[in-house]
Formats: sequence, structure tokens, C-alpha cells
Amino acid sequence: MDNILLQGTGLIKDYGTVQKTRALFGIDIILKRGEFASLIGPSGCGKSTLLSILGTLDKPTEGQLFFNGLEINKMTEDELALFRNKSIGFVFQAHHLLPEFTALENVLIPSWIESGKADVKKKERAIELLNTVGLGERMNNPANNLSGGQQQRVSIARALINEPDLILADEPTGNLDSEATEQAYALLRDINKMMGTAFLIVTHDRHIAEKSDRVIEMLDGKIQKDYQTASKEKEALWNELAPKNCKYCYGSKI
Repeated sequence: MDNILLQGTGLIKDYGTVQKTRALFGIDIILKRGEFASLIGPSGCGKSTLLSILGTLDKPTEGQLFFNGLEINKMTEDELALFRNKSIGFVFQAHHLLPEFTALENVLIPSWIESGKADVKKKERAIELLNTVGLGERMNNPANNLSGGQQQRVSIARALINEPDLILADEPTGNLDSEATEQAYALLRDINKMMGTAFLIVTHDRHIAEKSDRVIEMLDGKIQKDYQTASKEKEALWNELAPKNCKYCYGSKI
């Protein structure tokens, strides 16, 4: 039990008031420290909704959420904001960088929110992270002078600045070409191994999912399958992940 980082039990999410639409149907999920997991499934199955709830960006209609043993449901909005900034990093398809700010300044933004001021140690940490993601020579470039792949690397460094236990990523390479996608995910795996940061990644790309340690498959607001990739032979893993879950793969009907 000590290895459990995040646990959701009976997570239900309804939208609407007069006529309710249920997006999640009693999800039970556990994420362990340091694991690298992918969340897959067709569009509209509830992946992004679940990710938002696990990241405390949204609240479940019913159910409980625990992080490092703390019950998230009992936190106030201010407590949630502080918890989220410190404990969880986010990487999205849209990089959400401030274009007029440099790469270094963009990485430092979450630390400014945390402390309310510039911090020498955080700046050193930001420079170290930009070197880690291969952008040490471009740290003073404005974000709008960086390529899409480089901007995504900045967003990855930004997600790590407060040394979170968990990174949540929602289609983080959806706007990148295949080469930049491979580079980005190789970087995420390196960070996972070097820093022990846990990752949960929403993806349609079976090439990425098969490189994860664990695959969680959703359908119609429920978890249908949850398995370790190491337990599957390569051909069986392909059959699990493509083409039904991969909109980019040959023969896909998504």
C-alpha cells in the first residue's frame, strides 16, 4: 500500500442539471509511484474527463480521490490550488506557453505561483531542466521563436519545475510530427527513469502506448482493460492496441 501514489474509488461524473449525461461510471483506479502508464480508448470515452478529475482540475459527482494518502475531496479550493501546483505537473497538446516570455521564464512560472517571487535555486533548477530537455542553448529565446517540438519540451520542463510526484499528459504530441513525437516520448521515458516521476498519458497512438509499462483501456466511461505491457507478446500487444485505439494506424476506423 505504501507504493500507491494516487487512488480513485467509485469516480462518477455527470454533466448537466435538468438532463444529466454521465461521462464516468464508477471508476476505480490506482497509480503507483514511478510508473509510466498510458490511458487509451476511442474519442468520447471519458479519458480526458478522468484525467481532469485525477489532476483535481475538475471534481467528481461521486467518489473519492486520494493522493499520498490524503483525501483530496476534503480540500478547499485554495488548498487544492497549492496542492496541484506542487504535486502534479501537466503537459497538454496545446503547450500554453506565454509567447512573449523566454523559455526560461515559461519554465519558472509555476515556481512564481508557489513562492510569489523569483528564487535563485528554482532558476538553477529551471536551467538544469532545460539542459535535460535539450534546450539549454535556447533558454533565452522567446517561446514564439521555438518550433512546436521545442515548445513541447519547454512545457515538459515547466511541468517538472516544482518536482511533482506525477505528470498528467493529455495527447501531448498531438500537434507534432512523427519524429518529434518519438523524441518527446523518449524524453518522457528518460525523465521517468532518471527522476522517478510517475506518468499517466492519454494517447491515441499505439506506438506510444506499447512503450508504456502499463495500459489502461477505457470505453463508454468505464475501464475495460488494465494490463502490464511486459505481460504481452509483441503480436498480442499489437492486437490489443491497434487499429481500434489508434486513429493514425493503417486500417483504423476511429
